[in-house]
Amino acid sequence: MRIRCEVNYIIFDKKSEMNIPELTDIQSAHSRIKSFIHNTPVLKSQQLNELFNCELFFKCENFQKVGAFKFRGATNAVLSLSPREKQRGVVTHSSGNHAAALALAAKMNGLRANIVMPGNAPVVKKNAVAGYGAEITFCEPTLQAREDATRQIMEKTGATLIHPYDNFNVICGQGTAALELLQEKDDIEIVITPVGGGGLLSGTSTFVKGINKKIQVIGAEPLNANDAFISFTSGILTPSVNPVTCADGLLTSLSELTFSIIRKNVDRILTAKEDSIIECMLLVWERMKIIIEPSSATVLAVVKENPGLFERKKIGLIISGGNVDFRSLPF
Repeated sequence: MRIRCEVNYIIFDKKSEMNIPELTDIQSAHSRIKSFIHNTPVLKSQQLNELFNCELFFKCENFQKVGAFKFRGATNAVLSLSPREKQRGVVTHSSGNHAAALALAAKMNGLRANIVMPGNAPVVKKNAVAGYGAEITFCEPTLQAREDATRQIMEKTGATLIHPYDNFNVICGQGTAALELLQEKDDIEIVITPVGGGGLLSGTSTFVKGINKKIQVIGAEPLNANDAFISFTSGILTPSVNPVTCADGLLTSLSELTFSIIRKNVDRILTAKEDSIIECMLLVWERMKIIIEPSSATVLAVVKENPGLFERKKIGLIISGGNVDFRSLPF
């Protein structure tokens, strides 16, 4: 499977830029959103434990509303708006999980949501966003067209931009998955999460290191879209250029905000080859009988490729989502 990608989000949320979240911010976010979200299950598989020679605990955000962790961050961002901002509504540009998450979060709280989507977005995604009641603006499938359409909506309506990862409140919301994981299993030694734009890894690492600095936090990334690995190891923020990977949820690059948080809190970033990602996705489908998307499979793939790092450890794996196009599977 070959996927071409532009960096989809250049309009950053300047209000949140370099406002670094802390442990208490994640805890406050959870108190704020817990009546709106699912406290997703933590599942185990004896077969996979034996295969990988470690104890694996899967925090299954594929069972979250809209099928992905994105609903946590979108909900926290919506609930954190001022009354005046709520009156004016929210806007983003996305054709993925964030679009659906923001549309549903806005609907549940009586807000108007404007979603800019490229006209060539999959019909299933268009229908999902429309089904949640968002007002969709279609544009040409270019970065400039998305930015221009978003900016026009902001100028016309005063809507607040809710960026999918370069947003303080979104990051705090994403960190609540780790909070629930460690509430249920407090002796975990390592937590692994996928990394694309870095919102999930930023929120996760903020909470985990705030609770217990001895717990390792690791980001999992496709080798074919390894901008976070390059940025982390070099210390210089380096965006992706047309990455090609089956893990289409991890094509975006880090922002300055998420890069700053990750450099502060994350122990290491590991990469996984395409065949490992696909193999681990299939393993979870077959052995655990749950549907996960390729991006989610990266967390197990880095365990597979680095057995010496994880042998006999207790490992929490945050499964980011389960939104799969069954007409275009990588296996």
